[in-house]
Amino acid sequence: MRLVGALVVSALAAVPGTAYAAPDPVPSYVPRPGAEAVEGGASTANGPELRAGRTYEDTLPVGTERFYRVELDAKSSVYVSATVRPKADAKVKYGDGVDVVLMDTGGKECSSSGGVTFGGDQARPLADLAVRRLEEDGDCQAAGTYYVKVTRETDKESDQGEWPVELQVVREPGLAGSNAPTTGPSAYPSAPVSAPGGAPVKRAGGTGFNDARAVGQGVYTADIRPGQSLFYRVPVDWGQQLSVDVELSEAQMTKDSGYASYGLISEVYTPVRNLAHSTNDTYSGKQLRLPLGPLAPVVYENRFSDNSDMRQLRSAGWHYLAVTLNQKVGEFTTGSVPLTLRVKLTGQAAQGPAYAEPEEARKAGFGLTDEDRAAADAGQTAIEASEAADSRATMRIVAAGGIGAGTVLLLWLGGWTLLARRRAAA
Repeated sequence: MRLVGALVVSALAAVPGTAYAAPDPVPSYVPRPGAEAVEGGASTANGPELRAGRTYEDTLPVGTERFYRVELDAKSSVYVSATVRPKADAKVKYGDGVDVVLMDTGGKECSSSGGVTFGGDQARPLADLAVRRLEEDGDCQAAGTYYVKVTRETDKESDQGEWPVELQVVREPGLAGSNAPTTGPSAYPSAPVSAPGGAPVKRAGGTGFNDARAVGQGVYTADIRPGQSLFYRVPVDWGQQLSVDVELSEAQMTKDSGYASYGLISEVYTPVRNLAHSTNDTYSGKQLRLPLGPLAPVVYENRFSDNSDMRQLRSAGWHYLAVTLNQKVGEFTTGSVPLTLRVKLTGQAAQGPAYAEPEEARKAGFGLTDEDRAAADAGQTAIEASEAADSRATMRIVAAGGIGAGTVLLLWLGGWTLLARRRAAA
């Protein structure tokens, strides 16, 4: 029977105008290399510890809460993010999503954004953030034990399978001295800016935060398939504003007409995976432009702003752009759709804040380095940039070792020659 079935499929595949080849599946989210497997507790009494500077992998079943423990000092801000990643074809509804809460041992909430939701019917990687902000007379400022609660919100008619979740803890050192700001601006320049032009550069996006492809100011193109999310990372320095125009070209239609609500979704996340901005539009297979920004200038004081659009943009570093094409687009189109990104950075890069632990702040991703800017020019992912840095460090060690050995050899030969001459003279 298997042989007969194979012959039938082969014969049908040869019929002109009939397509039986299944489309390639959307690539799965690439986890962070070295992430630690962990299982959240059913209560605060048995939640495992999450440590700053590390990334963890867990799963979120339907209808459960996961609890974790963090030990905080009294001299830094701490960010705990949870990134859920259901399958691209998973059924989700508008209110489905994830919520992260940080609380003290008495159950008082230090921070909760209220959670993030898909806002439509397209599943995709989605991150929420809880914060312990260092501030005078603020809540949860004492050193000690705190708890993280991660809740998955899922409608009874939505996907009931387990969702992988990536947990990350980032520590931001406090500022040096006693003149740290306590208030933030309330408004920012928001007039539209002209998008960059010129010949585009081909640059495929990643599957998530870990393999997001770097882009700087310029024009970039990629192909995106229905149900796919492409991630990019953009280096935004202190004082700079990010603007992005996302364009979809005309698709290859299989029907006379069609449309998908939330057809194109564009989101910007901060260096600590806080959702800073999200926008979407209906896609009908025709040319579409989705402008995003300009976002607020990135300044330290924004964290104290009453303007929610500004409060998220509080630190320089790698910002993430996620672009998603709704899987329903595949109901009236075939193949992938050409995508164009026009990335613009306005504002002069400024001097960053004086951190009390500048090296620790740099390692945690607060601010930019020359290596980061070079990675953007080269289009490297964080994984590729790390591998390149390790390779450079190895070469420096080899070079230093080579120079040292060569110097010793020359000195030895010089001493041997001088000794030989003295013996000859004697």
